Amino acid sequence: MAGIYESKLSGRVDFPARARAVASIPSLLSVQGFLRTHAGRQDRPGICDFTLGNPHQMPQEAYVAALRDQLEPRNEGWFAYKTNGVEAQNAAAGSLQRLLEMPFEPDDIHLTTGGFTAIAMALKAVADPGDEVIYSLPPWFLYEPIIVEAGLVPVKVRINPETFDPDLMAIASAVTPRTRVVIVNSPNNPTGRIYPETLLVKLAAMLELASERNGRRIYLLSDEAYNRIVYDGARFHSPAQYYPYTLLAYSYGKTHLAPGQRIGYLALPPTMPDRDAMRDILGGLQVAMGWIYPNALLQYALPALETFTIDVGQLQRKRDRLFEELTGMGYQLHRPEGSFYLFVRSPVADDEAFTESLANHDVFVLPGVLFETPGFFRMSLTANEEMVERSLPAFAEAIRLAGTG
Repeated sequence: MAGIYESKLSGRVDFPARARAVASIPSLLSVQGFLRTHAGRQDRPGICDFTLGNPHQMPQEAYVAALRDQLEPRNEGWFAYKTNGVEAQNAAAGSLQRLLEMPFEPDDIHLTTGGFTAIAMALKAVADPGDEVIYSLPPWFLYEPIIVEAGLVPVKVRINPETFDPDLMAIASAVTPRTRVVIVNSPNNPTGRIYPETLLVKLAAMLELASERNGRRIYLLSDEAYNRIVYDGARFHSPAQYYPYTLLAYSYGKTHLAPGQRIGYLALPPTMPDRDAMRDILGGLQVAMGWIYPNALLQYALPALETFTIDVGQLQRKRDRLFEELTGMGYQLHRPEGSFYLFVRSPVADDEAFTESLANHDVFVLPGVLFETPGFFRMSLTANEEMVERSLPAFAEAIRLAGTG
């Protein structure tokens, strides 16, 4: 029997264009497909998982203690709504002051649920729908979904293949009157490159000239999730030290190898003009984007979390072991200066086929096609030391079968 109301619309749901655009991004579909394909296999005992920056050993006791110490309520409002906790802001600002030797102020620290939302908030703070965002390939593979979800236009340029540095000429050529943001990521995921001070100075000068030419400010978004993960005593430099219109995104999930505990921030450098107005903009977005403040427990723990990091020396030892062994087998790769990753040239052109051959030996890596850079694969140094040792025969066999060993 027909219902009282007969709809004349088809049964097909007409999803909005922006949602459909996000859901159909090729790089995102590739990542989701890869993870679905390998999800069941990666849980088997004895596998070697180099795919994501996930922990493969128990967390540090200091990290657990920092959370445990704040779990017992001190008052009735202990777990009430939290905005930017003053003690957390103070601790983060102090840490940045020491790292970058700049007088960051606590009010310039806008706490977020990880670096992911800090990046999303930064884009929405300075760009209108239709504006363009430039970033370099290979990228962190979630830049494009964040950009498209904000109604912005991703503009992709290649890095310098010899140095793994951003190609300043390519960035300059990509700037148009619609350019509003340039993203840089150092130490870089996936290459492990720390961008040199000289390059950042040139980038700042280029953006200043381009902003003057456009008659509209171009902002620099500095993704610094790994700025505490550096090797060989390297000195990290932030673009915020050279370009006042820099938005600095940071994540504690990398510093403590606890990506499931979502806390980070977006920081404004003390040199940024009109900083008070930008603070108001960011405060509004923290609420409007879904109350993206970190939960109470993590904010209370943040001053303690700022006093230590994961064992960077252990990461460096795994980097050295893998670098020496892989290069000895015939693989081509740069020695990473920071971050969690090795970005290795595949010994065959089809990096997906090569990573599948490794998976057949229970060694899992990410193919370069997921980073829009075919012909490479990425390995995460967060694999434990037993995995590193177990993987070496498989890497040797894979390159032998590829005919280049």
